[in-house]
Order: sequence, then structure tokens, then C-alpha cells
Amino acid sequence: MSLEVAVAVPFKQQGTTRLGEGEFVVALALDRSWFSPDQAKRLIDVGASRGLLGREDGEVVAQFDPSEVSVPEEFEPDESILREQSTFEQILDALVTAGHDKQEAVAAINEKQRTLGISVEAAAALYARRHDVAVGAVAQAARDQLGE
Repeated sequence: MSLEVAVAVPFKQQGTTRLGEGEFVVALALDRSWFSPDQAKRLIDVGASRGLLGREDGEVVAQFDPSEVSVPEEFEPDESILREQSTFEQILDALVTAGHDKQEAVAAINEKQRTLGISVEAAAALYARRHDVAVGAVAQAARDQLGE
């Protein structure tokens, strides 16, 4: 999951799970030249919306263990991670990160959607749950969509 890798880098760089927002932005915009300062701030928002980051007392706090995240040697995030992902995309990312084949997962999710007559998001949440892949708040969003 490139979003998790991108937000982990500033924490790994400093060996901590808490950084001031300015430190986080500097690590991504100046130290790595991956984003502009505004884009780095946007990354904080996207990371927070995905449950990867929190904000406490003016600091950005990792909601995961950054030391557990592997950063490939040539890693450079794409700007596409700055846009919000759909519930389905978030669940699919979690499945792929957990080692599931993307094409197989999509095919199984589509079949579940067709046979149960539910949204693709709900089908993805069911698939993830049945395969013991935690999707937390994302699954709740899919559950909420069932009521629509």
C-alpha cells in the first residue's frame, strides 16, 4: 500500500511515531522532494481519513507501527495517493497488502455482489471479513451503504 509507505517514511526517518506537522511536511517536501508542502499537508488529511494518522496536540501521530513498514529502495509515491479512495479501493488495497491476488479478489467480490445483490463495497467487506483481513472503519462505511 503506497499510502502507508509514504506516511511511514517521515516517522521511520526520525525513529518515532509522533511528529510535528511541520516536521512531517519537511520530511516529504524538502528531504525527499516527493510532494509540495501543500501536497504533504494533503497527505496528512488523506492518511487521517484512512485511519493511518491521527492528530494530537499539534502533532501528527502514526496509528500503526512505522517500523513494521518496508520501504522499497526505489520507492517514490505517485500523486494519485493524494486523492480519496473509494471504500472498495480501500478494502481492495487491504486485501492486496494482506497477500491476496488482486484479480482473484476482484473476481470473487464481483461474484458475491452478483449473487447476493449487494453493493460492490458491501461484497468487498464481506470477502475481507471471510478471509480474516481487518478493514475496520472501511467495513463500517460499507455496512452503512447497505442501508441506502
